[in-house]
Amino acid sequence: MEIILSLCIGIGLSAACGFRVFVPLFVMSIASLTGWFEPMQGFEWLAMPSVCIGLAVATLCEVGAYYIPWVDNALDTIVTPAAMVAGTLTTMAVSTGEMSQFAGWAAAIIVGGGTATAVQMSTVAARGVSTATTGGLGNFVVATGELISAVVLSIMAMVVPVFVAIAVLIMIVLAIRWIRIKRQENAVSPLS
Repeated sequence: MEIILSLCIGIGLSAACGFRVFVPLFVMSIASLTGWFEPMQGFEWLAMPSVCIGLAVATLCEVGAYYIPWVDNALDTIVTPAAMVAGTLTTMAVSTGEMSQFAGWAAAIIVGGGTATAVQMSTVAARGVSTATTGGLGNFVVATGELISAVVLSIMAMVVPVFVAIAVLIMIVLAIRWIRIKRQENAVSPLS
């Protein structure tokens, strides 16, 4: 049961990494410093005050960059692989000691990295639609929604992980369906 619970926490945190790379790590660091969360062996660095300060600065820089039109689209080329790495790390940091190290890393890469990448790709698609329809002027709305989602998912993943994992899985399925519908509309509309 502990393995399933840790994977649910990992899914929630890695989904938050898909919205903002540093927010979940920052939340984990704050939770570690306040005693709410104890990271797995090898991830004790999350509980260091200097790491928390560094993650706070990185979070502020990332959040600020997403409010600059066109920079947000360029940032996606860097953030997409970074989200996968962050999703893997956050999932591994909450994995249980009941799994072998190989199984833990395999689950972290597949579950955490996969979830973060799926969420990040849906945000890239949403930002692309916003840029195409508003010339980038509406991207601040998308950026604000992503920031709120990252913060809420990060906190809720630690409080009600099973609920968050189910919600994230539903969200990913809906996002994939939305992207497929948009691709089909785009494939039909240019020649019509």
